[in-house]
This record gives sequence, structure tokens and C-alpha cells, in this order.
Amino acid sequence: MLMRYRASQGAPAICQTFKLLGILDVQNIPCARESILYGSLGSLVVGLGHFLATSRVRRSFDFGMGGFVLTTLGCWIYCRYNHAKLRIQQRIIQEGMRNKILYESSDFDPERKQNSDRGSNS
Repeated sequence: MLMRYRASQGAPAICQTFKLLGILDVQNIPCARESILYGSLGSLVVGLGHFLATSRVRRSFDFGMGGFVLTTLGCWIYCRYNHAKLRIQQRIIQEGMRNKILYESSDFDPERKQNSDRGSNS
């Protein structure tokens, strides 16, 4: 459980997070909510489509469950890949900003070396 404080009263408010099957914290794990929602939509579309095409209930349910699993995993992998790529880009930008601040106006500044090389070539 999470403890959140109310700004107006100063008393702690207890907020429960939603856990799917008791293990997957949908509120705090990136990509979990979207994957479950798209998976349920995929399940509905595949199961209902198969039922309308064949009128076989049990097989349509099986197709719906397969559609849920495949859609959920597909969305999960795609979203986590993009999330990891974004975190790598953020790390590279932070490192560049840290180096810019660290090396600015020093002898190790790469831009200062480039500017001094251009001035000596002219």
C-alpha cells in the first residue's frame, strides 16, 4: 500500500494500487496498463470474429485467449523496447550535459580545441 498525504488536512491517506493476479502492479509498471487493455481488446476482436465466422463457442473462446496472449505480449515487447530506447537516449543526453558543464572553459573542452584549430589554420 502507498501512503499519500492530503495537502489540506495533513492526515495520511491510504491508496491501494491495483495488482493484476496479485503480482503485476498495473499502476506503477511502465507499459503494463496499455498491454493489458490492448490485449483484452484483441481478445474480444479475435474471439468475437471467430465466433461470427464459425459459431463454435469453445473454439472461439480458445482463439480469444490466444488473441489476448499474443496481443498482450506483442504490445508489452514493443512498449518495453521503446521505453528502454528512450532511457538510453536520456542517459546519453545527461552524460553529454554533464561533460559540457564539466569541461566548459577548460583546456579539455572539445569546442575550445576546435575553435583554436580553426584560428591557427586561417
